[in-house]
Amino acid sequence: MALIDAPDRDAGGAAAAPAPGLGELFVAFAKMSLAGFGGVLVWARRAIVEQHRWMTADEFNETFALCHFLPGPNIVNLSVVFGSRFRGIPGAIAAFAGLLGPPLLIVTLLAVLYAHYGELETLRRILAGVSYAAIGLLFAVVLKMLMPLLRKRDPVAIGLLVAVFVAVGVLRLPMPWVLAVAVPFSIAATYLLRRRAA
Repeated sequence: MALIDAPDRDAGGAAAAPAPGLGELFVAFAKMSLAGFGGVLVWARRAIVEQHRWMTADEFNETFALCHFLPGPNIVNLSVVFGSRFRGIPGAIAAFAGLLGPPLLIVTLLAVLYAHYGELETLRRILAGVSYAAIGLLFAVVLKMLMPLLRKRDPVAIGLLVAVFVAVGVLRLPMPWVLAVAVPFSIAATYLLRRRAA
């Protein structure tokens, strides 16, 4: 049984898909993790927003922002939050198991092989190529996640984005301290703007 109804429409106006079942959650997150060389975020967004339409682009960004704030790996947090949103604790376990189970088996096998053949120059070149592809995919998903924010032209949100980027990316301030300032500020700004608009 779904804990909430799936949204009726996505940002483009197309009908949203019904809430996924436990098997669908496991398979979807297993596919994401197996496709996600260098990072699963690209494939998670594509599957959740574009392919299955389980969330709108804005909902995905908001959920991922929450997962980024929580301790632990962001994509693991996303699997747990997403699974529990639709199917409660069993959904969280199904999505989590799908995300981590298949790659764990593959990585264990590859670790054994790498221990024996890791010094081969060909293998090192292959791994370097994979790392460049992963960086390109990361930039692509960042741009996709940024577009809904830019379309809204919300000066507070864009200003906060730039401030956090400068604080963490340029000034190298510790993330927990930046979040301790940015999160209360964004909540207060949103509250005041909505109150003023009402």
